[in-house]
Amino acid sequence: MNSAAPKPRTDRPLLEVRDLNGWYGESHVLHGVSLDLYEGETITLVGRNGAGKTTTLRAIMGLLSRREGTIKISGRDMIKVPVHKTAHAGIGYVPEERGIFATLSVEENLMLPPKVAEGGISVEEIYHLFPNLAERRNSPGTKLSGGEQQMLALARILRTGARIILLDEPTEGLAPVIVQRIGDVLLELKKKGMTLLLVEQNFRFARKVADRFFLMEDGHMLENFPTADLDSKMARLRQVVGV
Repeated sequence: MNSAAPKPRTDRPLLEVRDLNGWYGESHVLHGVSLDLYEGETITLVGRNGAGKTTTLRAIMGLLSRREGTIKISGRDMIKVPVHKTAHAGIGYVPEERGIFATLSVEENLMLPPKVAEGGISVEEIYHLFPNLAERRNSPGTKLSGGEQQMLALARILRTGARIILLDEPTEGLAPVIVQRIGDVLLELKKKGMTLLLVEQNFRFARKVADRFFLMEDGHMLENFPTADLDSKMARLRQVVGV
């Protein structure tokens, strides 16, 4: 007997993107991108370099020169909301370049982010999640390793109370032991009900934390599938992504 097909979800997505188009200057770089992200879920965008993954994150945050379509957070349409007010909807962005204050200490970096929503993780909770940061609390950003800088960038967003976190290539260039630690932290955040949207090329890492994968090419969303289908999709991924 065939197993029943999974029932479609009836709850409203926490983040809903519909027919999103984006431009860098005159260049049309996103073409009708759509995705749903539900509360407590983690999804991962995959594709070749230049496929539009980072651009999708930037468009959601309002960081493109022009965007059109629908972006809703908790049902609120954000497409006309100025970029400086986007974070107040409870969404945080950790860019690939991390964006920490290099001349300030770890603890000073952690004390700076404003609260944008209810909640937010305390500094002591951050130190529990990231023991490396506790050990380096008085060290300036310039003295941190790449992995420690990534931890600090994520920790700063967790301090704000954001319910949705966008992470761009969180493991790129990091030592395996640090990749493992970041994976453990993301799993712990999932247990706490955090909602995550990743851009990540490390499939071994991503499959441990992601609930679904979204495949992109040339600014288009080709398909999405649950992590349970990843092995059966590897031939397709090799064709599109070149893994």
